[in-house]
Amino acid sequence: MPSPTETAAPLSTLGDDEKLFQDSVYEFADAEIRPRVREMDEHARVPRNLIDALFNLGVMAIEIPDAYGGAGATFFHAVLAVEAISRVDPSIGVLVDVQNTLAANALLRWGSDHIKATWLPRLASSSVGAYALSEAGSGSDAFALTTRATEDADSYVISGRKLWITNGNEADIFIVFATLDPDAGYRGITAVIVERGTEGFTVGKKEDKLGIRASSTCELLFEQCRVPKANVLGDPGKGYKVAIETLNEGRIGIGAQMIGLAQGALDHTLRYVKERKQFGKRSQTSRACSSRSRGLPRRWKLRG
Repeated sequence: MPSPTETAAPLSTLGDDEKLFQDSVYEFADAEIRPRVREMDEHARVPRNLIDALFNLGVMAIEIPDAYGGAGATFFHAVLAVEAISRVDPSIGVLVDVQNTLAANALLRWGSDHIKATWLPRLASSSVGAYALSEAGSGSDAFALTTRATEDADSYVISGRKLWITNGNEADIFIVFATLDPDAGYRGITAVIVERGTEGFTVGKKEDKLGIRASSTCELLFEQCRVPKANVLGDPGKGYKVAIETLNEGRIGIGAQMIGLAQGALDHTLRYVKERKQFGKRSQTSRACSSRSRGLPRRWKLRG
């Protein structure tokens, strides 16, 4: 172990491009998100013009290939973006995380050519995505879901209720998990894309949360909601594979969100310590922290 005066070596060393990217995303968050954080938290909503700014920056389509209008970058870039944004506001961090590591990632891995051509340009330009797996009786036990998809000619008819769906208020594109055969257990689960506005689909109650309030967490209601079979991700009955592989990356994104949140808390602490005065003077800790502070130059952008 390092001595108290030594610093442990980092597990990962960022390349120049990665560091420039992360610094630039942080500077955007510092300039454009930070002034709105209190208002967003009090009103429990994300302004649409801020979402548009995230699309313009390119952080809503990091892994989506250039051919579909995305940035064509890597999963690691997406993680860096989530961490940098969460340093300012984890609500926006989770919005960006779900968009990249769950919604876009699932379409890239499992979508047919038709699905990619139809939905990826929208996810890259203006449409927020959501990932609808959890239910009242299937949170930790995700595969105990009861939402049902019934085959009818060239469509599936979905009935059921989803809970705690992140981005529910903002999303236009939902990846919904339903079972074709409850008796088949996890082997009956199928992933289907459902668009906002589809008949029989309603975004219901938004949860009133204690924290990360600007990020919407909603219930989804399906009452004989008909979607074409062409909207299936992967194969019917293989939705459990879509869920497992996608969630593995989504959890890494949430880890990045927590690292960013912790760094943001440390940033606030250092600012306070540098300003704090006791008995009419600053402490030695205040002076030491002030001498170590530094700025982050804005030198990299995904777009523009």
